[in-house]
Amino acid sequence: MNEYELKVYDEVEDWKRKLTRRSGMMKRISKKAQVKMNEYIPDKVHQMMTDSIKAMVKATLFGSQLTTNQNQAQGLSLEERDELVLKKIAAYQKTAIVEGAGTGAGGILLGLADFPLLLTIEMKFLFEVAAIYGFNTKEYEERLFMLHVFQLAFSSDEIRRQTLDDIENWESRKEELVEMDWQKFQQEYRDYIDLVKMFQLVPGIGAFVGAYANNNILKLLGETAMNAYRLRLLKKAPEV
Repeated sequence: MNEYELKVYDEVEDWKRKLTRRSGMMKRISKKAQVKMNEYIPDKVHQMMTDSIKAMVKATLFGSQLTTNQNQAQGLSLEERDELVLKKIAAYQKTAIVEGAGTGAGGILLGLADFPLLLTIEMKFLFEVAAIYGFNTKEYEERLFMLHVFQLAFSSDEIRRQTLDDIENWESRKEELVEMDWQKFQQEYRDYIDLVKMFQLVPGIGAFVGAYANNNILKLLGETAMNAYRLRLLKKAPEV
């Protein structure tokens, strides 16, 4: 590893330690309440939500694949790739802020449209990051890895630790993880954003809440994606 890679290694280790810490009490209480509420929802409704989000994500993946420049970071060093990703994070945060403020200001009907719009922004962002770090998103396993990165960003403690372990050992684990657990994927994401975005539907404050929430969501996804891909690259780098 060169000097910059050693610096990144320390940053990634700090990020991993932060991810595996136990969530605060309020988050744990909220998660328990959401799990309890989900128990009262009929299985047919859960399945309908799972199928809807699965179809939505797959459509978004297809669209993002067509519009992503796979060669945008060809020949760049890790430091240059990191700088480019940080610029992408800032740009997508601005896009998400505008989207959140617009749908939030529109009340309940536009607020409900926020979910697929935000999901599209998030998936497109992940495609950009994967391409910048040199991973070919035309390959099924890379799109699957992308979904695990997404799940890592928006999961409860137990799922987050398991997903981090899968990502850290991706090369040896990827053949076992041939299909996403879509039920878990949609449930964890919905549980994460439902509480954060609930007040976006309230007239008067919806625009502010939508902009603030979307900014933080993209910031979290950006940090998660950047470090997940850096982790993979460092595992391939020759040791000192």
